[in-house]
Amino acid sequence: MDDSRSAGAANKPVPEVWTGHATNRAQWVLAAAGAGCVALGIELAVESPWTSGIAPLVMSVVGCLAAGLLVLFGTIAFTHVRVRVDRECLEVRCGHIGLPRRRIPLDQVDSAHLVPWISPRHWGGWGYRWRPEMGTAVVVRRGPGLVLDLGDGRRFTVTVDDAEDAVRAIRTRLRTRPTRALGDA
Repeated sequence: MDDSRSAGAANKPVPEVWTGHATNRAQWVLAAAGAGCVALGIELAVESPWTSGIAPLVMSVVGCLAAGLLVLFGTIAFTHVRVRVDRECLEVRCGHIGLPRRRIPLDQVDSAHLVPWISPRHWGGWGYRWRPEMGTAVVVRRGPGLVLDLGDGRRFTVTVDDAEDAVRAIRTRLRTRPTRALGDA
């Protein structure tokens, strides 16, 4: 990293509430495919050109509707992510309605660091992911993100624009929190 940029970032004041987001516009193509399946299911139900009986028609309609809705809502939920860091917690909200949501109190965080390159390929795809050796992640695009090391040994990763500032905001809050005595939960 450029030393002048890191020196400028270190002097930049940390906001009371840091917010960031990341977007993946490519997933709208998958959402369109899901909408197409739903439309096909509706078309089959309305037109019903099947002469072979009601059972194949019902199975086709239900199959198209179920697959279409699953793909449509599954992809729309992960077209973008919003991250919020305040004095008490880091909160991650996915999609347009904010679900799934993850709230991590900062008193459960041991450290935060920047990862310059997170790829869906390393996590098994886009979305809310879990891998035993890597922890839990919300991956909506390739690129930089932040990793939280939690006090119970787990890790949480999220892709977000301006991840460097997110890490700086979390580290600032971790430095200013009261220290726990040994044995405190």
